[in-house]
Amino acid sequence: MTGKKKTQSAKTSNHREAEREASKLEDKLRAGSYRGKCRLTWTEFWDRYEDEHLARLAPKTGKKSRTIRSVLMEILAPQRITDLTAARLSHFQSQLRKRGCTEQTIGGYVSHIRSALSWAFKMDLIPAVPKIESVGRPKGQRSKGRSITGEEFDRLLAMVEKVVGPEAAPSFTEYLYGLWWSGLRLGESLELYWDRDDRLCVDLTGKRPMLRIPAQLEKGNQDRVLPMAPEFAAFLAKTPVEERTGRVFKLARRCHEGERLTDDRVGRLVSKIGEKAMVKVWTHPVSGKVKFASAHDLRRSFGFRWSSRVMPAVLQQMMRHENIETTMEFYVGRDAEATADAMWQAFDNLPGNKSGNSDAKTVNFSAER
Repeated sequence: MTGKKKTQSAKTSNHREAEREASKLEDKLRAGSYRGKCRLTWTEFWDRYEDEHLARLAPKTGKKSRTIRSVLMEILAPQRITDLTAARLSHFQSQLRKRGCTEQTIGGYVSHIRSALSWAFKMDLIPAVPKIESVGRPKGQRSKGRSITGEEFDRLLAMVEKVVGPEAAPSFTEYLYGLWWSGLRLGESLELYWDRDDRLCVDLTGKRPMLRIPAQLEKGNQDRVLPMAPEFAAFLAKTPVEERTGRVFKLARRCHEGERLTDDRVGRLVSKIGEKAMVKVWTHPVSGKVKFASAHDLRRSFGFRWSSRVMPAVLQQMMRHENIETTMEFYVGRDAEATADAMWQAFDNLPGNKSGNSDAKTVNFSAER
């Protein structure tokens, strides 16, 4: 409290109406629900949001925030935080669509902006959170990618040397195998250690191989101990005991000796391998732009393979999804042909059907009757 007297216009010359407005204002002040006009600039707000809120979250969240801030400035150029009205944010979404952004990308932007404005409201920086229309995924398009087949994975391996060169090829080949068998996200894989408890770490001391994931590296922001896929455990077991120190994946550098490859750089190289191998995983429905296999598509492949082996609740833990709905949407029941093959195979294996007595074996699916 500064003790400085502040006034507010009732916007009326009628004394009785002015008294009613004053009474309403007094009620809000007593209830603590009054929020005055915000004069905070857009830049001042976002700086505070990053310093006071995002600083305690995962580094990737801060990186995403800076990207969204840049795009917002480019499209809307807000001067004050109150410039972000519902109408302006609706225009922001339409401009992103014109740029060819998918509904999933737009939804991520909108969700982050909503969180930022909700924090501003909580901090009494704005009088209310503008209503932002939620973004849904279009039917038939759930993500910008898919799981890849074993044949496509072999094509990726065949193109490694052409992209990274002969010296770096062995380490990148091992890395692709690691992504294929582990289901790790790109950032997780590059921060996977043999011998550091304070980082994402391999734990081979118990009955079963495990992964220990600290909260700051986990998308769900929780410390976790998770079982390791048997194929990935077998892959790691090939490493001699004396070499199990430091990072699990020690990628060789094609250039910039002494400088570790960044997540972005590795991601671009893996995508370049996918492009060289001509493994197409998604095509934009409007622009026709093709997306080639990436590191995340290897994670999708891991999830898809295991979706037919374990129950959804187990797969959720393996993929480290915060909600089972994500597991169900992206990995369970997505391949009707594979499911149908499994059903018919199980049916054919029934004792009564092995001798050819199955009525299903004689079903005529032709149009003739």
